[in-house]
Amino acid sequence: MPSVVGEVRDVDEELLALLDDEYARTILVATREEGKSAQALSELCDADDSTIYRRIERLQDRDLLDAHQQLDPNGNHYKTYSARLERVEIEFHDDGVTIDVDRREPAADRFTRLYEEFTG
Repeated sequence: MPSVVGEVRDVDEELLALLDDEYARTILVATREEGKSAQALSELCDADDSTIYRRIERLQDRDLLDAHQQLDPNGNHYKTYSARLERVEIEFHDDGVTIDVDRREPAADRFTRLYEEFTG
């Protein structure tokens, strides 16, 4: 059987490392259905705020997490985060490995696309 060590192509090593991170996975799962604040994610992950903010930043850099500005009843602003990741497919083949990432379409983009389809 041929070895693929050193032959892996089209693979985003940073993405694989991020998805291998327990905090990042917990954040993605927790924010899949409903946005959560960094404080809520910190509590959920049982991690300090700086750790969670680093993961949030890395997930946003990879376009896997969206931020939304919220206004609470006291007039304070804070952000909530929601997952954009829908599915990850890793394919092994003779030439190496490829990763396909499906992301959720942001609501504003979805609205624009639907409007444009409707108005033709």
